[in-house]
Amino acid sequence: MSSRLRGALTAAALALVTLAAPAVGGADALADPVRPTPAASTATASAATPASAAPRAAADWSSAVVDSTLARYTPDTIGGWSYPVGLYLYGQYLVYQRTHEPRLLSYIKQYVDRFVDGDGKIGQAFNSLDSMQAGRLLVILHHETGQDRYRIAAQKIRRRLDTYPRTDDGGFWHATSASRAHQLWGDGVYMVNPFLVEYAREFGDRSYAYDEAARQLTVYGGHLQEPNGLLKHAYDESRTADWADDDTGRSSESWCRAVGWYSMAAVDVLDAIPADHPRRSRLLTVLRRLAAGLEKYQDPATGRWFQVIDKGGRSDNWTETSCSSMFTFALARGARQGYLDAHYADVAERGFQGVLQRISLGGDGRTELSGISVGTNVGDYAFYVQRPRVTNDFHGLGAFLIMYEQLRHPAAARAAGVPRTGGAA
Repeated sequence: MSSRLRGALTAAALALVTLAAPAVGGADALADPVRPTPAASTATASAATPASAAPRAAADWSSAVVDSTLARYTPDTIGGWSYPVGLYLYGQYLVYQRTHEPRLLSYIKQYVDRFVDGDGKIGQAFNSLDSMQAGRLLVILHHETGQDRYRIAAQKIRRRLDTYPRTDDGGFWHATSASRAHQLWGDGVYMVNPFLVEYAREFGDRSYAYDEAARQLTVYGGHLQEPNGLLKHAYDESRTADWADDDTGRSSESWCRAVGWYSMAAVDVLDAIPADHPRRSRLLTVLRRLAAGLEKYQDPATGRWFQVIDKGGRSDNWTETSCSSMFTFALARGARQGYLDAHYADVAERGFQGVLQRISLGGDGRTELSGISVGTNVGDYAFYVQRPRVTNDFHGLGAFLIMYEQLRHPAAARAAGVPRTGGAA
């Protein structure tokens, strides 16, 4: 079936269940994201996702997570334009790819249509990498509906990269604000590079996008990776940040979710770029060194990874759910695709079982995913281990869905040797 025919059929299906789109959102949603409001606290819930909907049996945890989240939030109350919501909704899209339930795609469309008008205008300045992550949803919706407004909105991000500030060796700053100038954070590679390669697959521009994405990952890896294979959270080219080492410019610790973002971005980009790409060998080297470090520091008792990865022996450190999901996905995907040795599938399986220990059904029948660190700036050891641990945070829910859709039938998937889920193209 052609992409356009599929788009027409999808658009017709969406028309049956999609509510009228709200007004376009403001440009500051990312700078100070609106906290999501539970659907139960609003007067009217989405007709497509009633608050009374009960999750499926927990044998399919990702569908149960989606059902529970859609019961808690409508597309209007889930939050502003932000990377945590974007991550979660990307995970929901992976579930849609498997189940083909129109309501899941309709929900994503209703969320995005709060920010993108009929002419493709989007009220975002894109002055941080964080603000670009939800752009993956624009590519997805163009692919699924064929509506040109999503291309126009996505193109604004692509064009912003032409003028976006960089370090001397070409790395995108984490943000353009004075407090983030000259800085590379491991988080940032996931915020822009998966979007970039998916944009290229959908709209062209592959030569630039593939090279840029591979370049960013190798530049970041070169600045952040330590001899033990792990990556520090951040690097400051100017050495002026209070956390930056005077000699290396690096921050002091390997915060697990920053490393998790990098690991997922690496396999996403390797999936996209050609086998003969000149930067592929270097990117594989970074990923393989990272995988060895992750195997070394995996908690043998739980299969998860610690908030500060290489200091699990300290009594106040704790295993964190979102990064454990991210590492599990990256190791499983890397082993399946041949980027990593096959034994990393077993490392991933231990991680998978460890993360599953953190999910349960509450008394209301909805899923509860615990042990997730809230959003975090760059800091020292004490800062990271004292971060609040919360339940059902979107960082954790999105990472869980990405992981679960990759490993939901691990033995069968390894035998088949082919991906079960893919990107927007």
